[in-house]
Amino acid sequence: MVKDPVIRTPALVFEHVNNTDFKQLYQSLTDYDIRFYMFEILKALDFSHSMGIMHRDVKPHNIMIDHEHRKLRLIDWGLAEFYHPGQEYNVRVASRYFKGPELLIDYQMYDYSLDMWSLGCMLASMIFRKEPFFHGRDNYDQLVRIAKVLGTDGLYDYIDKYNIELDPRFIEILGRHSRKRWKKFVHNENQHLISPEALDFLDKLLRYDHQTRLTAQEAMEHQYFFPVVKGQSCFAGSTNVPSVNTMVSSATMITGITALPASTALLPLTGSPIFNSLNTPVPAATGATQ
Repeated sequence: MVKDPVIRTPALVFEHVNNTDFKQLYQSLTDYDIRFYMFEILKALDFSHSMGIMHRDVKPHNIMIDHEHRKLRLIDWGLAEFYHPGQEYNVRVASRYFKGPELLIDYQMYDYSLDMWSLGCMLASMIFRKEPFFHGRDNYDQLVRIAKVLGTDGLYDYIDKYNIELDPRFIEILGRHSRKRWKKFVHNENQHLISPEALDFLDKLLRYDHQTRLTAQEAMEHQYFFPVVKGQSCFAGSTNVPSVNTMVSSATMITGITALPASTALLPLTGSPIFNSLNTPVPAATGATQ
């Protein structure tokens, strides 16, 4: 914490990350790169969620990547909030292209799974080379764009399940749409980034029903990340370990909230030498069926 010497405004100073603009970087990422960086984001979200905190603004602009050193940081915790089961939250959070359906239909009892939808939007844009993947003109059109991919039947099932009253304007503009297969978005320019496990992982993130999305912890165990986990295991067991500057320490991604109180002592997260988690995580969404 420092203060501006002239106007005396308090400021937080964080480490510098030699970030490459995502619009430039994402076009050059390989299949493995995408898996690697998605896994790093999940480390940050898993830690945050285990501390009882929703980020609520996951998007490329808030992901700093030093590609040369393969270092990633999740930044901008200005919209972050503690999660309390059964509490209603403001739906005016997250950026339009990454808003979960729950926000767009004014469902206030959302949870950590909102971050997982946003992550799914990022994954779709990266593997399909379509940025943003859901490109709505406004919040109403954003839901229409989602419905044109996931179908309207699933949306109405979701609304009925949670007894949500839909804004009458949606009834006028939604129409009827069947669910599209993810393979429909595969073409010559992106097929090298597509795999059965990538589409399966995406399908378990981009779901209307927030309670059926993968949790961050479940997502890290998905087969999409097997090559990354295997690579990191080999790296950790290597006798030729590079300097610490090339290590990715996800625990420092959330520097801006590390001062928040924790009721339980922190212990190492199983299988990770660089990450901590609460002994008793705050309940999150149930997660998708594996």
